Amino acid sequence: MAAPDLLFGLRNNFYLGAYQAAINNSEIPDLTLNPSSDDALERDSLVYRSYIALGSYQLVINEIHSSAPTPLQAVKLLALYLSTPHHKESVISSLKDLLADAALATNPTLRLIAGTIFLHEQDYNEALKYTHPGGTLDLHALNVQIFIKMNRSDHAEKQLKIMQQIDEDHTLTQLANAWVDIAVGGSKIQEAYLIFQDFSEKYPMTCLVLNGKAVCCMLMGNFDEAESLLIEALNKDAKDPETLANLVVCSLHVGKSASRFLNQLKLSHPEHTLVKRMASAEESFERAIQSIA
Repeated sequence: MAAPDLLFGLRNNFYLGAYQAAINNSEIPDLTLNPSSDDALERDSLVYRSYIALGSYQLVINEIHSSAPTPLQAVKLLALYLSTPHHKESVISSLKDLLADAALATNPTLRLIAGTIFLHEQDYNEALKYTHPGGTLDLHALNVQIFIKMNRSDHAEKQLKIMQQIDEDHTLTQLANAWVDIAVGGSKIQEAYLIFQDFSEKYPMTCLVLNGKAVCCMLMGNFDEAESLLIEALNKDAKDPETLANLVVCSLHVGKSASRFLNQLKLSHPEHTLVKRMASAEESFERAIQSIA
């Protein structure tokens, strides 16, 4: 018999966006007895990444010391990168120093964090340099996200097929399937909706799942249902950036004011893509007005 997967529940919570649940249920007796095992290290990485997802960057920075193993050092760099925008260059420099060490560069968590940071930088080719070789479902899932950002759903589909060969029923594979379906569009949107619906029936509802369903609804023209799902998500987390961004889009489509949601997004997540796009559009409009005047 295969050994039980001690981290199944923790991973599942993390992948589906139930970050507080991941943290709350991270005390696993077998891992406490063997704190230096690979499973214990992965547990710690997932817990700290959950704190990062909740915006608790300083806790991660304070708790991970310079003597910590490479995967945790990588997670600390992600916390530093997200917490101090003006220090991004020094964080990327430290990250590249770790990646330049041949003994460390193959570490899957380090490669995952490198891909995540360069995805944030919109430097997709640099991200793929570290993630494209794959090796874990997490890395292949990140490849899917990167290729979708590059508008290369054909390459994203190839990565998805690799994931399906590894474990077709895995939560991350199902999520990646939904992302690809949304990117491809058309009749695939309904299939993506059913994946998120399946998640909502099996597991506690999270902002991530509610937003997934809402995006599918908007793409199918069901804006009233999308709005209802997004309000439910907002009640779970009033500062969730994707909920606020999707509410801006949804509100405009149903003829309601989106200014409150946009202002919330600007205050809590000034670096969000939608905020930057809106600012760029406003600047272009101002320039156009001035040129006419």
